[in-house]
Amino acid sequence: MSCLKPEIAFPSATGANGLDYNASLDMVPRAPNPTPRDAKNGARVKHANVPPAGVYLPNNNRLTPHMRSPEYVQLSTAAAITLGIMPGKMHGCSCTRCLNLLLTYPEGCRANCAYCGLARHREADRDYADRNFIRVDWPAVPMAQIIEKVAADGENTPFHRMCISMITHPNSDADTITVLKAWTDRIAPATVPVSILSNPTTMSRSDVKQLHGLGADIFTVALDAATPEIFDRTRGKGVQSPHSWAKYWEILEDARDIFGREKFGAHIIVGMGETEHDILTLVQRLVDMGGHSHMFCFFPEKGSLMDHLPATPRDQWRRVQVARYLIDYRGVRVDQMRFDEAGRVKDFGIPNAELQTIIDQGLAFRTSGCPGKFREDLSACDRPYGDSPPSNIASYPFQPRPADLRKIRHQLGMEKPGEAYVEGEEIEV
Repeated sequence: MSCLKPEIAFPSATGANGLDYNASLDMVPRAPNPTPRDAKNGARVKHANVPPAGVYLPNNNRLTPHMRSPEYVQLSTAAAITLGIMPGKMHGCSCTRCLNLLLTYPEGCRANCAYCGLARHREADRDYADRNFIRVDWPAVPMAQIIEKVAADGENTPFHRMCISMITHPNSDADTITVLKAWTDRIAPATVPVSILSNPTTMSRSDVKQLHGLGADIFTVALDAATPEIFDRTRGKGVQSPHSWAKYWEILEDARDIFGREKFGAHIIVGMGETEHDILTLVQRLVDMGGHSHMFCFFPEKGSLMDHLPATPRDQWRRVQVARYLIDYRGVRVDQMRFDEAGRVKDFGIPNAELQTIIDQGLAFRTSGCPGKFREDLSACDRPYGDSPPSNIASYPFQPRPADLRKIRHQLGMEKPGEAYVEGEEIEV
């Protein structure tokens, strides 16, 4: 039976050195600069000791209020808009269906991941509560205030899920438990299920068990890197950071055992130097374990050690999105697919008519993450524009419209006859 036509075209070249993918040798983080002593471990904030006063909106204030979890958490801009804490709106969508919470401390995250805006090396130029993360600001809000707002909405809450994101900090494990318990004491997990975005570096199997016992529904591990080598280069010894590939897999396997099938997963960032075959082999490994992959498109986060590098070329990203969707939700295996000498997908391993239907449905191009209340392959965690600007959307936080699908097909090199994409037609002003 014929698949595709006879193989995928590779139409664009927007990666480093004119390639249509981000090759490993081109995706090298710069070395972190030394941090002045008076800025280490949140020293400026702790010395000023400015008491918090309600909601804190990031503004690069050198005397950021001395806020700490579990009393305070940060939340994404989209979540803050949805809760009515910040004014504004998001292009094409009604903000977010997931309440993303982030633990916060003056000392900040003690890891130094090269692609992350929260990384330790930023102490010199930006206090922790003022740092951007996945392209947006994260206002800090009293946890009690968030719980009151969501509890007051009851079954009418706009949120399909809440997620507690841990960071690398000595108090992170205990404070995650405190935040989770405060939430589930007031809000039933059946009303708003809870996910944990874990910090395996500081965790044990007993921590995973305790979070499950307190009502967490899904447990995720941010592998981010698709291979051990890229992991070490971007978030391990290569950038003076404490994480290890082995420890992350240890906790991921604990989550499999404790949370069970379809209740654990891993975040993966596409375009940090891995091949498409590398990343899809990892996706297959997760599915074979009983879990899911949550995919992110690499974007050079301002202030990170990789902010000088190119974002993932869209054709590379679209190929991986389609293939990942087929593996995660349509029972296709990576060994059914064909790859070229650079590890790029050349054939998705399914008949052309079936492939065209998958593309037209648009679900493969939506933000991937923990499921919401509509269907298993539609994420609650839509992270609006967390991995791209609205002008060149990577992960769609809304259902792609006909013009969006024409652009996606153009990026894939799979335009329909007579339906050529016109640059900019999908942007609504």
